[in-house]
Parts: sequence; structure tokens; C-alpha cells
Amino acid sequence: MATLQELIAQKEALEKQIQEQRQNELTEAVSKVRALIAEYGLTQEDIFGSTRAAKREKADGPKAKVAAKYRDPVSGKEWSGRGLAPKWLQGKEKSQFLIQQ
Repeated sequence: MATLQELIAQKEALEKQIQEQRQNELTEAVSKVRALIAEYGLTQEDIFGSTRAAKREKADGPKAKVAAKYRDPVSGKEWSGRGLAPKWLQGKEKSQFLIQQ
């Protein structure tokens, strides 16, 4: 029967052999894929489909602009009430600048 040291050495040799074989097969697979891509003129989108961002844009469609809720009477600038408040509105009561609908 083999000793523990002999079994460990065999295991290490097998793991090395597995890694080498895996690397050889990966290299071969990549070569085949590259040859097919070149032969058929495939693009990344052909292989993997569109990106998540492109799918999201298609699903959501173009974003509609939000109507303005507030207007600065001096400059005429408008703000929808979303995001950071503009400087002309900071420190002032928003209700004074509401646009009457």
C-alpha cells in the first residue's frame, strides 16, 4: 500500500496534469471560436445579444421630459422639482415660484 507522502505526490502530479490539459483545451476552444467569428463575420452582439443597457433602453423607450413645476420670474428658468434645487430657488419658499396650471 502507498504511503501518505506517495499519495500526496500522485495527487499533485494529477492536479498539474489536469491544469495542463484544461489550458490546452481552452486554447483549442478559443482558436475554434476565433476561426468561426472570422469565417462568418460575427459581432459581439451576434454572439451574446445586446447589452443590458441597450435592452433597458428598448424596454423603457425614450424618457419623457417631466413638466416644470417652478419658474424663476427674473430669469425665466424652470425646474421640475426633481433632483437638486437650482440656486435661484435655494433658501426661498418653493410655493412662491409654483407655475399655475
